[in-house]
Amino acid sequence: MALPLMPKATAVWLIDNTMLSFRQIAEFCGLHPLAIQGMADGEVDQNIVGLDPVANSQLTRAEIERCEKHADANLVLRESAIPIQRQKKGARYTPVSKRQDRPAAIAWILRHHPELTDAQIRRLLGTTKDTINKIRERTHWNMTNIKPTDPVSLGICTQTELAALVTEAADRRRKMVAEKPDLIPAPEVTHSTPSAAGRLSAEAAIASAALGIGKPKEESKEDEPTVDSVFGKSD
Repeated sequence: MALPLMPKATAVWLIDNTMLSFRQIAEFCGLHPLAIQGMADGEVDQNIVGLDPVANSQLTRAEIERCEKHADANLVLRESAIPIQRQKKGARYTPVSKRQDRPAAIAWILRHHPELTDAQIRRLLGTTKDTINKIRERTHWNMTNIKPTDPVSLGICTQTELAALVTEAADRRRKMVAEKPDLIPAPEVTHSTPSAAGRLSAEAAIASAALGIGKPKEESKEDEPTVDSVFGKSD
């Protein structure tokens, strides 16, 4: 149930300016009836200045009169006074107790999900581009002590939030490939299956080895120089 702005100040004004019961005021302001009774007796929150809910458009005079006539009725806050929750843009807020864990979470994301952009990492972990670059380039002041850790286990984000960003990155890559197929990286060359030219070269090498082609010619012992051949045979 939505509550009025400054519930205690609103309760003080209703006590002083209406004939509403303690229960009705307590229900509208989200307080206990005994707390309302303490305010009325001057025993609780004596220095609070009353706030007129009619003047700030949280109640109408007709609504107050309706509840004054029916003790069982409850005051209803005007719809225009109910704050609308809007999603905040930009980096998320990270509790102080979790901020020291962010470098480890960034290192884990860079290792396991390199497809995520810096903007996505900033939005997910509530960090800055400068910190991401320092960890990527290993120039962070505490780099030696940073151990990549799953941000979900650290409590910085939820598994659903992480999975949503990974899916978003995968969809973006598929779209880019569909629009520009020339940008698909060439497959890595593997050496598990030799090419035809390689097989022919290997077969030629085996044949040459069998025929003795390419081997250095062994010198015959008969061609080796001797004392007699150099100086002639002595009689």
